[in-house]
Amino acid sequence: MAAQMSGEKENVLSGSVERAEQAEQIVTSNQVNGLEGGWFPYPPSRPARLIPPIALAYIGDAVYEVAVRQYLLSKANMRPNHLHRSATKLVSAKAQSRILTSIEAELTEEEQDVVRQGRNAKSGSVPKNADVLEYRHATAFECLVGYLYSSSQHDRMIQLIGLGIELAEQASASTSK
Repeated sequence: MAAQMSGEKENVLSGSVERAEQAEQIVTSNQVNGLEGGWFPYPPSRPARLIPPIALAYIGDAVYEVAVRQYLLSKANMRPNHLHRSATKLVSAKAQSRILTSIEAELTEEEQDVVRQGRNAKSGSVPKNADVLEYRHATAFECLVGYLYSSSQHDRMIQLIGLGIELAEQASASTSK
């Protein structure tokens, strides 16, 4: 019995070591390519989990805006005015709040924690075109995007943004019918 428990502990330890080594390889690869923490060679000053939620929302807002613009450019025959109106429908606080609500079931515990911190963060500004609850949820969504971007979880970030845009577009199409 003791030998069996010892073997189980070794397996758990071995798995932990393997996961740590894989994570280290990813980090080293990103450092070699100059992409630690983002798309450009300017790594965050500290690990993403130590960056204040409002700062994560700051970068998350910009990254999400780029994602929406790239999505809209992938559509055929978009005139500049139509691009702007379409982008506004996806990046408004109301839209981001709805997107967060629609993807919440897909979030990991870690991501839910980041969302909670973003939602509870005090921004110091008053929303102009949204109510306070929508604004807080939008900030939480931007915080999540910023966290995933800053922690080099780009595939996960792209997956969640893509799902959010898809669900927002479906909701928009069903309300316009």
